[in-house]
Amino acid sequence: MVDDGSTDRTSALIRDHAELIPELRLIRLGANQGKGFAVRTGVMNARGERILFADADGATPMPELARLEAALDAGADVAIGSRALDTAGVTVRKRWYRHVMGRAFHKLVAALTVRGYADTQCGFKLFRGDVAHDLFSRMRMNGFSFDVELLLMAERNGYKVTEVPVNWVHQPGSRINLVTDSLRMALDLFTIRANAMRGWYEAPHVARWEETRAQSAAVREESLA
Repeated sequence: MVDDGSTDRTSALIRDHAELIPELRLIRLGANQGKGFAVRTGVMNARGERILFADADGATPMPELARLEAALDAGADVAIGSRALDTAGVTVRKRWYRHVMGRAFHKLVAALTVRGYADTQCGFKLFRGDVAHDLFSRMRMNGFSFDVELLLMAERNGYKVTEVPVNWVHQPGSRINLVTDSLRMALDLFTIRANAMRGWYEAPHVARWEETRAQSAAVREESLA
């Protein structure tokens, strides 16, 4: 688990569960770097044939992982959870204003970057291990827009992406500012488009990868086994 410079009890809670989950590791970032940076740090330090990243608030219950695994079993390289696809047995509970702003954002996503996805931002995505390391090594965005960047790179590199409906419930206590963060994400889409036009996603981003490794080494990766 990656703690992105939090000041609450996130790391303490992970330690409390260490005895129950021997495989659990904690990477503590000394200062907040952004969700994209934190997820990249976790993925690039992860091991396994399949790598999942999930938001720590549990908005998507962990049993939903079975839905994503089924997509990879069927041949997908990447399976992304979706709160916007209707299917039997799936319930999504979100605030109306988040829904409205989300729809507006995805119209801009389709216009500038990738098309054909109902929900790019759900924090519940599963990758084949080698695909995850390839894509995250090319990342350049540190903020919330990194999901879009990943999907654009996946398409450009011929990886098969499957969108999977999942149960999701809004969790109180979010620190996301819907106005400022949404504006920042919208502006990021123009940066992602420009990066793609320059060909910057055609190879690993060596500088960012070295930065990620340096951060991981400097902030005391703690083995909780």
